[in-house]
Amino acid sequence: MRASWIKALLTVLIVAFALLYLSSIKKEVHTHSERLQRAHYNDSIRGQGIVKRMEKMEADINRLPERKEEVKDKRKMVRKLYPNSDLFKKWGDDLSEEEQKEAEQLFQRYGYNAFLSDRLPLNREIPDTRPPRCAVKNYPKDLPTISVVLIYLDEALSVIKRAIRSIVDKTPARLLQEIILVDDHSSNEDLMEKLDEYISFIHEERPGLVKKVRHSEQLGLTQARLSGWKVAEGEVIAILDAHIEVHVQWAEPLLARIKEDRTVILTPVFDKVKYDDLTLSPYNTASHGFDWAMWCMYESFRPEWYALNDETQPGKSPSVMGILVADRKFFGEIGSLDGGMKIYGGENVELGIRVWLCGGSIEVVPCSKIAHIERAVKPYLPDLSVMMKRNALRVAEVWLDEYKYNVNIAWNLPLENHGIDIGDVSERKKLRERLNCKPFKWYLDNVYPMLDPLHGLLSYGAMINDLKPELCVDQGPMPGNTPILYGCHFYSPQNCFYLSDGQLYIGGIKSHKYNSNRCLVDPVSGLYPGLYDCKIAKQKDFHMLWDFKQGGPIQNRKTKRCLEIAQDEVGFYKLVVQQCTGQSWNIQNLIKDH
Repeated sequence: MRASWIKALLTVLIVAFALLYLSSIKKEVHTHSERLQRAHYNDSIRGQGIVKRMEKMEADINRLPERKEEVKDKRKMVRKLYPNSDLFKKWGDDLSEEEQKEAEQLFQRYGYNAFLSDRLPLNREIPDTRPPRCAVKNYPKDLPTISVVLIYLDEALSVIKRAIRSIVDKTPARLLQEIILVDDHSSNEDLMEKLDEYISFIHEERPGLVKKVRHSEQLGLTQARLSGWKVAEGEVIAILDAHIEVHVQWAEPLLARIKEDRTVILTPVFDKVKYDDLTLSPYNTASHGFDWAMWCMYESFRPEWYALNDETQPGKSPSVMGILVADRKFFGEIGSLDGGMKIYGGENVELGIRVWLCGGSIEVVPCSKIAHIERAVKPYLPDLSVMMKRNALRVAEVWLDEYKYNVNIAWNLPLENHGIDIGDVSERKKLRERLNCKPFKWYLDNVYPMLDPLHGLLSYGAMINDLKPELCVDQGPMPGNTPILYGCHFYSPQNCFYLSDGQLYIGGIKSHKYNSNRCLVDPVSGLYPGLYDCKIAKQKDFHMLWDFKQGGPIQNRKTKRCLEIAQDEVGFYKLVVQQCTGQSWNIQNLIKDH
């Protein structure tokens, strides 16, 4: 539409200038043509006729849409080199091939978008996501000082610099005692001289503010946190990851709460920084719980917090996710962190249980917000489960008393002789005795009543039919209600649990009272068994109780049909319920002979 209008206008101009030319107004025409030359056609030949120049302008305008299309085509020609990479699912459409290569290489190295981080301002603004009433709260002037510990291993330099910058900018100078960088033996050269240069730059503003501690070998998260705590001088210590940015007024609510009660250990509320585009996604305030495998999770607070009807108030929590703030001396008095923990996982749950049992408490503080990059993967430990399993067993041995078997079951390990070295726990047991800590049952009754111990379990683990020992019973596709046979891999979908009341769970076991397990049922009609929420199966009077002895058949108590395996018309083995033919089953771990 616009091009047609321009063409029409040009035609009128051409005619007008032709008439002026014929009327011998040479001087005016010459002046006007020079103006057109300067504006659009510096490369046109001096002395060319006005009509020809106007025709050239018209032709160029006609070609404009083609030029735009050419640009679009060129953009389309840029190949997407990593169509399956998590980094490029929602980000990076405008990158050249070379930029894609660099971005993907950095992503594989760090687990987040270091390419983009390097191009963002160090003092970038992030939205204030606190509950609105937090902004109008007043805090005492005479708050304790704080030492901030940032731990890292081969972190992107720009991420560490941004963390430092945010802490300096958003913590009152009178309160910020120091920033302690703990390097767990990084190999990244950027974290040597270049980081030192940035520290020197900070020291021009705040002399001596930043300290560095470097491990001579990789010791893991727990030891890095302990190293920072040991050199700290502030009255309060905040132990953070280095891939964070603090929000406005993050420190004051934490320091004010510790000023009220030095025995409380606090955690701020995290906001998620997405690993691909580094934008911030707010998290709601929540309690930090865990399951019997010692994996952390977000949960609702106890009802009494919601009864306050004030979302700015701290809420009691069974544990912490890892980032913590504590009175520095009390942290040492209660045993700091278990130095026997390795690399990653479980140390935060151990701290939560110990603090509650030994005279302190854990709280989440809604008015303190910290933005935290959630990695796509942890490059330093691709398989978290190896160390997590070992550390969880260590927690159980020291703190869980008669409930420690729940951890073995959650990890599908035998109750005895599991073969995993958990290290020497004698000093931690002496600490428990010295602090006169309560039994774990008190913790279950008073702190975490939603954590549900397993009762009446007779056997657990992979369930295998003697006819095909390479195949295991599996929960099958999810969502779905049909268990299947599948090649044994022994992970959660193949974990089965036989209880003394005759229920048979398939597909992992839940750790909390607010969840329900899934029970095997005989649907009566049809060839295939079903798998349903146990509470629903009981309400609907499904046939969910089975008789089973190790090495024998699995027979439904009501229908008298057996769970068996059978070949279909093409020779594949399937899980069926049918008239019993004498097939026998075994479940991997036996608690009690039955």
